[in-house]
Amino acid sequence: MKDIFGSEGLLAAHHEAYEDRPGQLKMAEAVLNAFKEERHLIVEAGTGTGKTLAYLVPAISFAVKNKRRVIISTGTLNLQEQLMERDIPFLQEILPAKFSAAYMKGRANYACLYRIKKSGDQPILSGLDEMGHFERVSEWAFESETGDRAELTDLPDDLPFWSRINARSETCLGQQCPDFEPCFITRMRSRAEQAQIVIVNHHLFFADLNLRGNEYGKVIPDYGAVIFDEAHLIEDIASDYFGVAVSSFQIEELARDADAVPITDAFAVKDLTKILTKVRGFADMFWSRFSEGRGREGRFPLDRNSIERRTRGGETEPTRLGEAYQMLDENLDRLLKALDVHSDKVPEAESLVRRIRQARFDLKFIVGQEEENFVYWLERRGRGTFLRASPIDVSGLLEEKLFDKVKTCVLTSATLSTNGNFDFVRGRLGLDSGRTDTLLAPSTFDYREQAIIYLPRSMPDPRSQEFTQLAAGEILKLLKITEGRAFVLATSFSSMNALYEIVSSRIDYPCFLQGTISKTGLLERFRETPNAVLFGTSSFWQGVDVRGEQLSCVIIDKLPFAVPTDPLVAARTRYIDEHGGRSFFEYSVPSAVITLKQGIGRLIRSTTDHGIIALLDPRLRTKGYGRDFLKSLPDARITTELSDVEAHFKSHTPLRELERGAR
Repeated sequence: MKDIFGSEGLLAAHHEAYEDRPGQLKMAEAVLNAFKEERHLIVEAGTGTGKTLAYLVPAISFAVKNKRRVIISTGTLNLQEQLMERDIPFLQEILPAKFSAAYMKGRANYACLYRIKKSGDQPILSGLDEMGHFERVSEWAFESETGDRAELTDLPDDLPFWSRINARSETCLGQQCPDFEPCFITRMRSRAEQAQIVIVNHHLFFADLNLRGNEYGKVIPDYGAVIFDEAHLIEDIASDYFGVAVSSFQIEELARDADAVPITDAFAVKDLTKILTKVRGFADMFWSRFSEGRGREGRFPLDRNSIERRTRGGETEPTRLGEAYQMLDENLDRLLKALDVHSDKVPEAESLVRRIRQARFDLKFIVGQEEENFVYWLERRGRGTFLRASPIDVSGLLEEKLFDKVKTCVLTSATLSTNGNFDFVRGRLGLDSGRTDTLLAPSTFDYREQAIIYLPRSMPDPRSQEFTQLAAGEILKLLKITEGRAFVLATSFSSMNALYEIVSSRIDYPCFLQGTISKTGLLERFRETPNAVLFGTSSFWQGVDVRGEQLSCVIIDKLPFAVPTDPLVAARTRYIDEHGGRSFFEYSVPSAVITLKQGIGRLIRSTTDHGIIALLDPRLRTKGYGRDFLKSLPDARITTELSDVEAHFKSHTPLRELERGAR
């Protein structure tokens, strides 16, 4: 590793932005040792450590030497593409050991040639204005080597018809498809089978992990080791894929696809039409009764008593909702049987039978609520209703399906430790401490020189009515010092909107609000607009990279505790308490610490960045648990005085002016 990462090594000779990073070398050596010793490893490597190359180089060395495939799983498609388009080609060019690499995305990212060819048989466009886009996609699909939606950079992100022509597994005909050989999924899997390094994302990895061992087989080729980048996301993503979900869109799509099955028997078609009319009618009734009394969007616990109720005699009888479910299930069964007759001769019918069977099983699982270690809830989003069931604790599942079966798993992120240790993430994910090593890789950033942390002296409790007004006042003072150039990160959409309304009306700097345009478009505008201020929440706390003076201040309104009434959060905390733990200190605080570190990490993205981190929540200083947050902050100077903030910022102004003049 020293021959590659050292001051006289390969990287120094070939990388134009090479910096001597002790943390990078330590991490690379730890990863290589984990492979050699067949142990798991948790590494916190802050921004600037160079963690991507620090895990890629030993992974390549292990894969080539031992002829065992290594999976690199990322939290986002952006990082996946960065690895494949930038880092992998660079290493293929400079490393003496030659290796092959491929990437795999979720099937919905790829076009389905068969569905595009069949698009003339059923309407898939919602208006004539989509015709040009569809013609462009259709032309591209039969020229593309990969069929990856990301190649269509000149088209909008939200093509309404994409879901009707993509290669999702639910609609796949498998080897019965006439386009199986040229299929983009077939080609993607073939490339992955030949590769020593395969790059996937967490969603695809856990979808595959959940499938392994059942009738659907596997998606990702077999592997000898896994590296998880952005590993702080694993628990929630694993919960999704080890769980069950059924939506109103899913049932609607089943009916629509059944209506388009190419059956030539006129009597069978007539019977099918009658059944579909009933399926649609009872589905509408079922979803509407689920929505009774819940006009707003959000996530709500699913009460089993809403499906059935006990009578005085101890018997159970269905509620109005339960009756609608029974009628929907009966007619889905009729639809399944009507299609199954044609399964041997019509591939589309066989695919639909499989999908209907799975939908009925999932609905029964959610409605029955018989698994006590699952949490069940209803989510309303837009015009859709979603029923979900997720395991409350995934540690046992991950231990059984992943960590006990794969000899080496490396988990890395800029935010995995809390209070200086990894006990929280290790416990949440089911990693055996006897088989797991840990490393805090030192960052190359000099936070004491590059940043100052501001904690206002006299802010009220965040739950008080006056908090938003006073927080807005602090934000205005900070923006005056930095002349905009800031992120204002809120813990909820309501807080974000309230702060935006107050602050944007009192400053002359351009203000951008999350949700007004796409995230990518918003970031692009922020980068290109001098003195801009961006108000964001949720997704802007992580995975966002703005370097240089354009982002000189990150302001966080409140400590990012998860919403306690969220069904999954409530179930997890209740589970910990019922098993003798203290959920607030064992789950709520550590989770919030990791999220806070993600938000703070937006500011310093290079060794030349400077700026202000402002945390407006007084609980950092007034509550006992505030010490856990303070211990997890970067090693920067902390002040309660705005004059210190202004002095720090001005001390770097000459450098900023010099850099601007040079440009």
